Amino acid sequence: MIEFVEGPLLYISVAVFFFGLIARAIMYIRGLSQNLERIAYRPQLGRGLVGAFASIFKWLIPGGTHGWRRQPFMTLVFFLFHIGAILLPFFLLGHTVVLQYYFGFSLPALPSYLADILAIAAIVGLLGLASRRLFVPEARALTTSHDWLILALTAAPFITGVVARFCGGESYETWMLAHIIAAEIFLIAAPFTKLSHIVLYFLSRAQIGMDFAIKRGGHQRGSAFPW
Repeated sequence: MIEFVEGPLLYISVAVFFFGLIARAIMYIRGLSQNLERIAYRPQLGRGLVGAFASIFKWLIPGGTHGWRRQPFMTLVFFLFHIGAILLPFFLLGHTVVLQYYFGFSLPALPSYLADILAIAAIVGLLGLASRRLFVPEARALTTSHDWLILALTAAPFITGVVARFCGGESYETWMLAHIIAAEIFLIAAPFTKLSHIVLYFLSRAQIGMDFAIKRGGHQRGSAFPW
């Protein structure tokens, strides 16, 4: 079981994750219609790219947009989770060893205390996102069982990893195996669920930025965008 999970299933899950997200990105781009959306993507590509990068960049900064500033709690929990979700898979010491052993490359490792802080902060962020879906009426109205499943799939690798990190003893291997399986389920599920926003978030923000830059008075507004 351990040999399968740490060998073939790891390669399968990583392949499904990357090739699946690439396929989703291609489908998204091919689905754009210059006539349907009334945006001159190709004739105004230069202006559109300026808007695309501005949209992505500003939404990656806490408080960088009106939307973030209007929702400080959402901003806080969003970035608490996503900072850990981006850094830990690549720069956690145990993960750098896995990357080196199975894929032939390695990245600098985070100090253990910083990795612990990021992991706990990510779990706190996830709890905040869950509480928002419970207690904010407009978010609760849009939340489905699929959304709760996505939150559970996302939380499982973090929770099992933190428990394995601090429990020690005989249960360490059990929790570590659970952590690996949870992470691989996450990777396999990503292209087929809302987790595909890992790549589609950037494409949708780019599309909105191109919309405002090309169609909605972008030639008069310059670099000032209404978000």
